[in-house]
This record gives sequence, C-alpha cells and structure tokens, in this order.
Amino acid sequence: MSRPLAGLFALLVAAAPASAAPWQAFHGDYTVSFLGLSVARASFDSRYDGDRYRINGSVSAAGLARLFDDTTGTLTATGRLSGSRTEPIAFRADYTSGKKKSMVDIRFADGKVASTKVLPPPKKRGANWVALGRADLAGVIDPIAATVIKAGSLNDVCGRTVKMYDGEMRANLSLTFVSTGKMAVKGYSGPTVTCRMGFEPVSGYRKGRKALDFLRSKSRIVVTFAQIGQTGVYAPIHATVGTQIGTITIRARRFEATG
Repeated sequence: MSRPLAGLFALLVAAAPASAAPWQAFHGDYTVSFLGLSVARASFDSRYDGDRYRINGSVSAAGLARLFDDTTGTLTATGRLSGSRTEPIAFRADYTSGKKKSMVDIRFADGKVASTKVLPPPKKRGANWVALGRADLAGVIDPIAATVIKAGSLNDVCGRTVKMYDGEMRANLSLTFVSTGKMAVKGYSGPTVTCRMGFEPVSGYRKGRKALDFLRSKSRIVVTFAQIGQTGVYAPIHATVGTQIGTITIRARRFEATG
C-alpha cells in the first residue's frame, strides 16, 4: 500500500469524538477492498479527556496486496475540540515498506503549523512544483483531525470545507450533502448521513500528476458518517473512492464505544 493510499485511508477512517465526560474511549476496525478483494486493514483506538483527544492507529496491507506491497504503519494524533472547531496539537505517521522507513511529524501552535519533519527528506522539486506558502499553513488540520465533524445534527454534517495538510500537500476537502439513511455494523446501528467529498489540491504538489488530476476532476468520493454515542461528533463508517483503475471501498467492521 503506497503512502498516498495509506494517508487517504487514514483520513477517511479515523474516528475522533469528544464530550464533556471525564473520559471516553472508542475503537474502530476497518477494511479497504478493491474489486472485491481485501487490500488493507486498519484499527483505531481513541481516548478523550474533556475536550482533548488522542488517537492511535495502525494500518497494514492485507490479502493479495501483501504479495506486492508489505507496507505497515502507525499513526498518532492529539488535539482538542473547541466548540465546533478542531484544534490539532500533533500528528505523526510512521510507515515501513520492506526495508524502507518513512515518517511524517507535524506540530501545531496558535492555529497554524509550527513545524514539519519528513523522513526521508523530500527530493529536490522541479519547475512544475506548486510550493507551499506561509498562508497555506494557517487554520489547517491533519489527516486524522480532518475526519472530526462536530455538528448540531445529522443534517449539519455536510456543507463545509476542510483545510487539510499531510506534511507535504495542502488540499481542500469539500463536503456536499447526498442523502441520509441507516447502517448497522458491530457496535453501531442507527442513522447515517452521506456526503460527496470534493478534492482540490492547493499547494505542495506537482502539476500534471495524473492521480491528483483524476481525484480533482473525475473521481467520485463518497463518505458516510455516523454519530458516536450522543457526542454530537460524526465519524466515517463507510466510504468509496474512485481511482484511475477502479473503485476503492473502505468499510467499518467494528465501530463502538469501549469505555
């Protein structure tokens, strides 16, 4: 599983609710499949103390994909929910593919990115590279925090744009309403809302990259959200992502409170 796919997978499946209770804990297990075949798995454990959250996750290739790509990864995100806003504090992702290791570490302060560390260091960029500007790093959130949707009701989840930064690329993720419905998985059975997600790269990317051009102009990305308990926070429970070679499906196998 490539780093971009692993990052997108993490973006779509990390559940991060919070409430005024002394503490709460949640667990989610997810699978990603392509053409009906399982290609990756992920698990996320979240703990919340007041308005602060901490999320620990693991992602790995699965099924036939392991014959071609043995990527495994761990992710950690910390931050707080202030009213309807998500304020990340730190994000770290460590990936191993064979003998190759990579790491992304982002720190936030005063509503903007304070530091970014990427290993191995990025290669020299060409003339077609859209560089990050200082303004691009203000008011952004990391890939896991980007899944935190604090809303007054199911109908308020969509109709917003999320400014995401993954350590290299800045992108806008716009959510537009599609439908409401119901879904049942282990640990959850109840109402859901489905949004279409638009993807628009802003900076930190190479112009003319076919995969990004497809995601921006041709891909259909659809995400279904469910509320965790009575927190007023909604997290992904199902998603589909159209790619150049077919549709990737991300599905929760378990979605429940554990404490």
